[in-house]
Amino acid sequence: MSTDFQQAREALGLRLRGLRTATGLNGKEWAGRLGWQRSKVSRLETGKQTATPVDVTAWAAAAGAPEAADELIRRLDRLETHYRSWRRQLSAGHRAVQERHGVQESQAREMLIFESGIIPGLVQTPEYARGVLTDVSARHGSPADVEEGVTARMRRQEILYRPGRSISMVLWEAALYVVRCEPPAMAAQLDRLCGLVGLDAVTIGIIPLGARTPFSPKHGFWIIDDRVVVADTWSAELSLDSAEDLALYRRLWTLLHGAAVHGHQAHALITRARGRLA
Repeated sequence: MSTDFQQAREALGLRLRGLRTATGLNGKEWAGRLGWQRSKVSRLETGKQTATPVDVTAWAAAAGAPEAADELIRRLDRLETHYRSWRRQLSAGHRAVQERHGVQESQAREMLIFESGIIPGLVQTPEYARGVLTDVSARHGSPADVEEGVTARMRRQEILYRPGRSISMVLWEAALYVVRCEPPAMAAQLDRLCGLVGLDAVTIGIIPLGARTPFSPKHGFWIIDDRVVVADTWSAELSLDSAEDLALYRRLWTLLHGAAVHGHQAHALITRARGRLA
């Protein structure tokens, strides 16, 4: 989680604590007034849990300061631009998430993409994408609008063929072996990846298993126009835009790209993974 996000969450917690202490109630009494567990009050005030709009509205009302709710919700909105819970995002369905990403990507001139365990959405086949989105729906209990999500994800791929774009991808070789759909569909996905090697607007590098590297493949990330880094965790999507974060991920990208093989060597690794499916 980004330092900027955590600091903002802690600042919100301090603001909530200020509203509580102004009433003269301690944490236990405050929890009783709201009908919450004492631990929830503590987590919100210390920035260990992100409040919801319902939480802060109830907090402001309990403090006798309902006018503070708008300010608290604006603080939450700013937090949400940096940290978007998958459960909250997917409450509107896969299509909405895919379309939001599509708008961001359509405006980009350069994208640097690293993935350690999945084929990037911009080059997924419909069958592979269907498997991924079905798994996501099951994992998060989100609306199962998988077909609409697949259609929107395929529409995002139009930017691969637009002039003036530069898209560079680096995959850990392990991503070629993580089977997210039926084996024949996975084989078609690897064929699709092979067909993109050598494309003018898209470069694909593969970091071989067993290669000596000065880093670990902690998570995937996308650097968009050297303006924002989008990184996924199990529970959320992070948007990092501080100069410090951008510089760090740029350095990581340089190391990852330098460890990867390209061209016919990348093609050979994909073909080898394809052969294992047979």
